[in-house]
Amino acid sequence: MLSHALTIVSNELNRHLTSIYGGAATQVKLGNIAEGVGTASPGALPRDVLGLSMVNIREEKALKNGPGYVRNDASMTVLYQNPPLFLNFHILIVATHSNYSNALLMLSRALQFFQYRNLFTQDVVAPASLTTNAPANALDQLASFKIGFDLCSPTMEEVNHLWGTLGGKQYPFALYALRVVEMQFKAVESESGLITEVVNDVRQTIAVAG
Repeated sequence: MLSHALTIVSNELNRHLTSIYGGAATQVKLGNIAEGVGTASPGALPRDVLGLSMVNIREEKALKNGPGYVRNDASMTVLYQNPPLFLNFHILIVATHSNYSNALLMLSRALQFFQYRNLFTQDVVAPASLTTNAPANALDQLASFKIGFDLCSPTMEEVNHLWGTLGGKQYPFALYALRVVEMQFKAVESESGLITEVVNDVRQTIAVAG
């Protein structure tokens, strides 16, 4: 589901860049910035793209205490399943262009896009963005989603720690917090009927003296 969420976002950003500014058909790629840029590693980011790379993940604890059941009034049943897992995660948008001016240009276009579109739902994205490069298994896909983007402003010390942890050279980048991705495995633990009537039948037995 994480893969599908980032795939949808990258598809939307790529569609925006190609339709508004033209240029190459693929300008946005998912990849692991820790694998390097332009290297032979399969997970590395290529040159001359805007790379999206996840660097942190957190649970949204404020939404943790949901009910462990779903009531279906039509069938008069209750489906028991664990509450969904709500996640926030941080992604780096990295401009890997060899030409530094082009890197800043493309990064500014990405910043403008997320200022213009900072909320993604299944109702506002293009249908092709839901299916292009999506996970093959339907269980790995988001059926419904609401993903918000917040621009983060790390300090110089935090930037140093971040890129030091990633083990690479620093490229022009922006750090965004994505909120909230809802994750729930499409399986029901158990099912039972609704309680529709409570019978209170209390009887008192009085002992009779012999």
